[in-house]
Amino acid sequence: MGKILDLLKKQKYLVSDGAWGTFLQAKGLQAGTCPELWNIDHPEAVKDIARSYLEAGADMVETNSFGGNSCKLEHYGLAGRAYEINRAAAALSRQAAGPDKIVLGSVGPTGKFLMMGELSPEEMFQVFYEQCQALKEGGADAVVVETMTDLEEAVIAVRAAVKTGLEALCTMTFDPLAGGGYRTMMGISPSDMIQPLLEAGAAVIGSNCGNGSRGMIDIVREIRSVNTEVPVLIQANAGLPVYKDGKTIFPESPEEMAASVPGLLEAGANIIGGCCGSTPAHIRAIAARIRE
Repeated sequence: MGKILDLLKKQKYLVSDGAWGTFLQAKGLQAGTCPELWNIDHPEAVKDIARSYLEAGADMVETNSFGGNSCKLEHYGLAGRAYEINRAAAALSRQAAGPDKIVLGSVGPTGKFLMMGELSPEEMFQVFYEQCQALKEGGADAVVVETMTDLEEAVIAVRAAVKTGLEALCTMTFDPLAGGGYRTMMGISPSDMIQPLLEAGAAVIGSNCGNGSRGMIDIVREIRSVNTEVPVLIQANAGLPVYKDGKTIFPESPEEMAASVPGLLEAGANIIGGCCGSTPAHIRAIAARIRE
C-alpha cells in the first residue's frame, strides 16, 4: 500500500495543494515560455511555491512538471531534457516537503491524439514512463495524472506510473452539460472513468480544473453512485474564469471556496485542494474547514 492510502486510513481526509501555473505567472513567468524550465533556471522560486502550500496546511504538494513530458517540451526545443527537468521538479518539491509530507509528481496530457494516430499507444506509454521514472528518481512518492480528457490516454499514463512502482492518482476534467451532467471534451462521464482507471492501477481518482468547487459536488456524487470505496481527489478552480481588463481572473475568494468543503466531504470526497487561480490562502481556508 502507498503512502497516501496509508495516511487516509489514519486521517480520513487530506488536503492537497493549489494552482502552480497561475502562481508561476505571479512570480514572473512570461507567456510563451516553458514553465517547467523554471526547475532548472529558477529553482528557488519553484521551491518557494511548494513551501508556501505546505505552510498553508497541505498534506501533499505537487511538482512543477505538468507539461514536462517530451511531447509538450518539444514545443520549446527541450524534448531531450525531459528526464533532467522532471527529476529536478521532484527534487525541489522534496526539498520543500522534507521526509514527512507527500510529493505528487504532476503528469499532464501529451497534447497528442491517439485516435488521429499522432502517437501509438506504445509510444505514448514510453513518453509517460520516462517522465514518471524521472519524477521517482527525484523523490516523488506518487504520480497524479491530471487534467485528462481522453480516457485511453489517462489509462496509459496510470499504467506507466504504476510500472515505476509509484502510487498513481488520476483526475479528469469535466465540463457541465446544458441539460445537466458532466462530460470531458472527449465525451467521457465521471462514471465512465472509474473501472478503466481502477483496472489500470489507480489508487485514487477524481476531478480537477474545469469547474469551481460547487460544480465538483455533483461529480463526486456521480462517482460515489458507482463506487463507494475508492478515495476521491478534488482540485477545483477558484471559480469559473472571467476575462477582465486583459487578464483572466478566477473570482472565488478563499472563504467562498472553503464554503463548498462540507458539501464535498458529504458527497464523498477524501482529498481536497485547488486548481487554477487557487493560492496558499485558498488552501489555508480549505484546510481549516477540513480540520474542523
